[in-house]
Formats: sequence, C-alpha cells, structure tokens
Amino acid sequence: MNTTILENNQTNTYLENGIVYPSNNVMLDLVHLKKVYPTPKGDYIVLEDLNLQIMKEEFVTIIGHSGCGKTTMLSMIAGLNNISGGAISVLGKHIKGPGPDRGVIFQAPSLMPWMTALENVLLGVNQVFPHVNKSQRRDIAKYYLQKVGLEEAFNKKATELSQGMQQRVGIARAFAIKPKVLLLDEPFGMLDSLTRGELQDILIEIWNKEKITAVMITHDVDEAIFLADRVVMMTSGPKANIGDILNIDFERPRTRKAVLEHDDYYKYRKHLIDFLEH
Repeated sequence: MNTTILENNQTNTYLENGIVYPSNNVMLDLVHLKKVYPTPKGDYIVLEDLNLQIMKEEFVTIIGHSGCGKTTMLSMIAGLNNISGGAISVLGKHIKGPGPDRGVIFQAPSLMPWMTALENVLLGVNQVFPHVNKSQRRDIAKYYLQKVGLEEAFNKKATELSQGMQQRVGIARAFAIKPKVLLLDEPFGMLDSLTRGELQDILIEIWNKEKITAVMITHDVDEAIFLADRVVMMTSGPKANIGDILNIDFERPRTRKAVLEHDDYYKYRKHLIDFLEH
C-alpha cells in the first residue's frame, strides 16, 4: 500500500492509492464543492470546485464581496441548501441535511417572539438532550444565558429584548446544544459598533472555553482578524472559490488591546484590504 504524508493548509493529510484523505484533526472538509442555480438563461454557478479543510477547535472567518457565495456556502454546511456537486463532511461523515452537530447563529436571531429567552434556548436543548431530565436541561439553558450576560432576562419574552439582547440569546442557543461546528452568518452585522464589540468579546470568551470549531462570515476586516486563527478570502462570483488564506498568529486568549498593539496587526489588515480592493 503506497501511503505518503502531505502538508496541506497546516493539515497533515495522507495520500493512499492516489486518493488524498484528511487526517483525524480535520473537523470540517469541503471537497470540490459546487453550487448551481438554474435560471431561464441557463445555469448560474455560484461556487465551483471549492476545497477547504477546517481543523478541530479552529476559528475561521470568511470574507469576500457581496454575492461571492459566502452565505450559500455556510447554508450548505448547515444542511439548509442542497449541494450541487462535491461533498461536505464533519469528522469524515458526509452531511445529508441539518443536524445537531452544526449550530447556526444567523444575522437575525430568529427567536420565537412569544417565548421567553429561556424557552427559546430550551427549544434546541430539549431536542438535542431528550435523555437528560427537565431540571438539567433548564440548567444548561440558564448556564449559557448567564454566559452571555442575560441572567436577569430568563423570563423576558423575545419581543421585550433589544436587538443586541436577542442576538445574545441566539449565541446562547447555539452553544447550548454543544455542536461540533458553530456556523455564524454575520451575527453582528445589524448591531451598532459598541454592541458589536461587546458581543465579539462575549463570543470569543465562550469560544475560548468551549473550543468548538467555528466558521464565521463577516464583512468587517477588523472583526475577521480579532476572532480568527485563519481568514479565508473568497473570490468574486460567479464561480467563486478560495482566493487566499491568511494565518493569524496572535496568541490565545487574546484581548482587543493586545491585537491592536501587535506589530503584525496592520500588516494583516493591509493584506485583507488589498485582496478586497483587487
């Protein structure tokens, strides 16, 4: 049997009988991914031959111009959008639709407006942990609501919460189901800059503890750098692909002040802006 170790995007892969397989360290694997939408004028190819490996416990941010297929790719990973070609796998298992192994935080938190903050988080917890007793499920929901600073709002209905508080519920709900992969689609895009900064800090604080593999779409270059281990840059569509990948070598846990004062910060920032402007 002919087996050779290869280096690929910081990942050990092995080549066996002419086929490249990911190592056990790969959490999320996108292989020759393609998305096509039929139109009256012919097929519109959003993504074509896109390949990306994301490691266990890695935080990856994805940037690119509007319309480049970022959200399409994320929705395919979530199992909410059919795959036209290629495959997506989590820990080597091909996804075939939505599942509790993937938690999603959307730009709009999509809460049930007539339910309380606690009840909204419990929706997912009750589905994923049916074998756990009711009291323990409530404890799980309360724990993550406390983590996002909503210990005083357990029993407030979603309609009584500000937009920023609703997004905190969305973050708590996603972490509470203990997914293998956390998918974030511009979760702070609709918030003011102060609230955005607060929620970035909350997100990264919980992530530092939970170490769930995270993939986040953002249009904000500074957000991309602050949160990520790697920033993936997508080319403009149609037929979008991975244009470049930037490794962010800041130590964790990291603070905003330390990031802004780091010698490499503006080098990273310039790299991303130069890519977006070309």
